[in-house]
Amino acid sequence: MIDLKYWAQKAVKSSFYLRILNYGLKVSIPFNKPHGIRILELTDQSIKTGIPYKKKNFNHIRGLHACALATLAEFTTGFLLVSRLDPKGFRIIMKSLVMEYHYQGKMAAYANFKADDHWLKKNIYDPLNDSDSVFCECKTEIMDQANNLLATGLITWQVKPWAKVRTKV
Repeated sequence: MIDLKYWAQKAVKSSFYLRILNYGLKVSIPFNKPHGIRILELTDQSIKTGIPYKKKNFNHIRGLHACALATLAEFTTGFLLVSRLDPKGFRIIMKSLVMEYHYQGKMAAYANFKADDHWLKKNIYDPLNDSDSVFCECKTEIMDQANNLLATGLITWQVKPWAKVRTKV
């Protein structure tokens, strides 16, 4: 299993390690490989991902497919959560994904998500003091290269300490 937190921390400081991380993600998440999703920018508290305008991401009218954009939204929020939280301490499972589409994508697109320390404390750590698990909503906007708003994704993740998980892994 890839030590995501380790590679993400290295990628924050180095474009070389960002390329290695993107290669590792392409290999370790085969479902996303055809889409060509890549991390474009990564900081300790934010992420920018991109999806190319290519045939495998097209719908029937040569626009970016709705499901490709939904996958980008899920990947963007999920990756940042997993890289910010300790994967040995917390299990993260997607509960729901709600997309709203605004504009037809006719060029490469990107998504941004930010989860700073205050956001993590308010949405994950503090609520876990009073319950076994928490549902946190992560909103991301997907824009094209001309800054047109293509879609808004609202992904709800369940975060639960592994100690509270009752099913076997």
